[in-house]
Amino acid sequence: MIDELEYNTEREHLIIPEYGRHMQKMINYAKTRDTKEERNKVAKAIISVMGNMQPHLRDVPDFQHKLWDQLFIMANFELDADSPYDKPTKELLEEHPEPLEYPQNFPKYRFYGNNIKTMIDVANTWEDGDLKEALKYTIANHMKKCFLNWNKDTVEDDVIYGHLFELSGGKINLKNSDEDLSDSTSLLRTKTKFSSTNTSNSNKKGSHHKKGATNYKRKRF
Repeated sequence: MIDELEYNTEREHLIIPEYGRHMQKMINYAKTRDTKEERNKVAKAIISVMGNMQPHLRDVPDFQHKLWDQLFIMANFELDADSPYDKPTKELLEEHPEPLEYPQNFPKYRFYGNNIKTMIDVANTWEDGDLKEALKYTIANHMKKCFLNWNKDTVEDDVIYGHLFELSGGKINLKNSDEDLSDSTSLLRTKTKFSSTNTSNSNKKGSHHKKGATNYKRKRF
């Protein structure tokens, strides 16, 4: 009796386990039918059962298409039956996606972020004038703020101008500018003020809870 026990580790591998072993056996049975008419009949019955097993997906677009694809996948692409949709292929299923390129064009200046490069590219398309000049310094100040967030110290304007010159492909040159960028303290003041506000609010909340706890103890005694 014990010798007749069958363990899952000894059984056939389930390609899509959520449908269960009985569904896999039904598909294997469909593959053994002699005529295409019989295979088509069994395939439609299997699709109907598969649909009943996932009623919450019936309103999903292309739900039937997904079921037919799963049927051929579970049949290891060996089921010769008609389908109302294009049959999936093993080669297409095993095809690896193309690697995604890292969006950062200048990885050594990652602390500036990708948006800076976009802003610089936009500035390069503008005609020379007061608006473009103002945009250049806005970009430079934002770069300085990003640098300080990363470096936590200070940075000379010439360093920012050099990076901006490089990122713009030499089209934005502020190296000989008479104007200074915003002071490091003023650029980081907003962040410090925000942090202090959060700390103050946290302390207030903490004292409120402590007070509540004290009142509770008094009432209890």
